[in-house]
Amino acid sequence: MPGEALAAVGLDPRAVGGGGVRRVTLPDGRAAVVKRDPSVPAEAAGLRWLAVPGGPPVPEVYAADAEWLVTQEVPAGSASAVAAEEFGRRLAALHDAGAPDFGAPPPGGPADAWIGATGMRNEPGDSWPEWYAEHRILAYVRRADLPDTAVFDEVCARLPELAGPPEPPARLHGDLWSGNVLWSVEGAWLIDPAAHGGHRETDLAMLALFGLPHLERVLAGYDETAPLAEGWRSRVPLHQLFPLLVHTVLFGGGYASRASAAAHAALRAV
Repeated sequence: MPGEALAAVGLDPRAVGGGGVRRVTLPDGRAAVVKRDPSVPAEAAGLRWLAVPGGPPVPEVYAADAEWLVTQEVPAGSASAVAAEEFGRRLAALHDAGAPDFGAPPPGGPADAWIGATGMRNEPGDSWPEWYAEHRILAYVRRADLPDTAVFDEVCARLPELAGPPEPPARLHGDLWSGNVLWSVEGAWLIDPAAHGGHRETDLAMLALFGLPHLERVLAGYDETAPLAEGWRSRVPLHQLFPLLVHTVLFGGGYASRASAAAHAALRAV
């Protein structure tokens, strides 16, 4: 029932207010974050799925229902090179926890999930090139305002040769831009996932989009723990197509040209 998550932690809906995200103190003294949004059932399932031994810390889900999510507040801190390397090692452990299929949702999570403020379909598939083409490129090309879609069609047609060596489905955060990495006294935490089974290089490519601090140290820690396949750097534009197309759907503007440039770069990489 709506509001049952608030009742479970002793919060009065009238005191919390309407939608959005806000920090609160629970009656038992715990610092928490309260969020009201249609995406919270998927987010709650994703946070629980990402909480793996040896992985990056994620906020504990205190309570969740169909519209409200109450989670642990992440203690504030700052980025450091040492913390970045540890984050890379922990991210490798998270990916290694795996998923049943590419596109598999977290247990209990909806197939029709969210990435940011737009929909994301978690439709399982056993071939990453085919799945990525249909559900992470073309699904957003169809919805985006793009001057020319031919380059995206070519990328999808050539994905089997562009994809690199086959890899098993990894357990992805799914929206791993720098704003969803919170640096605390305990290292890097992950928030706001769009979790699903996917290719581990997609999470790493997202980290590079908007300037994560100490990114090279993160990648060094990751590669030390779970060596990346040869040529992975050349595939970064291919994996960035997904978030760039999502941003094109949401915001338009220059993201359309950035997505087109990434598609051309992906084709030049082989």
